Amino acid sequence: MSKKAVIEVKGHQFIVSEKEKLKVDLVGDEKKLSFEPLLVIDGEKVQVGTPTVSGVKVEATVVEESVKDDKVVAIRYKSKKRVNKKRGHRQQHSIIEITKIA
Repeated sequence: MSKKAVIEVKGHQFIVSEKEKLKVDLVGDEKKLSFEPLLVIDGEKVQVGTPTVSGVKVEATVVEESVKDDKVVAIRYKSKKRVNKKRGHRQQHSIIEITKIA
C-alpha cells in the first residue's frame, strides 16, 4: 500500500498519494510547493499531527496554471415586478501533481 497524507491547500483538505493530480484554487506564481501534512497513513501505521505531523513534508509541482472551471450562473427574478438580474462567475484553478511524501 502506498503512503497517503492529508494536506491543507487554501483552506481545503485533500487526501493525497504520490503521482496524484489535484485541482485546487489558484496558488500564484510558484512552480514548486511544499505542505506540512495533517495526517500520514503508511500501511498500518497512522500518524496524526497536532496540528501538523513534524518531520514529514509533501512536495508538489504546478502542472497547469489558470484553468477555468465551468460557469456558475446566479439569477435573481421577481415575477410581475420586472426585476431580473443575471450574473456569472468562472473560478480559476491550478492543477498540481504530488511528487513526494517524505
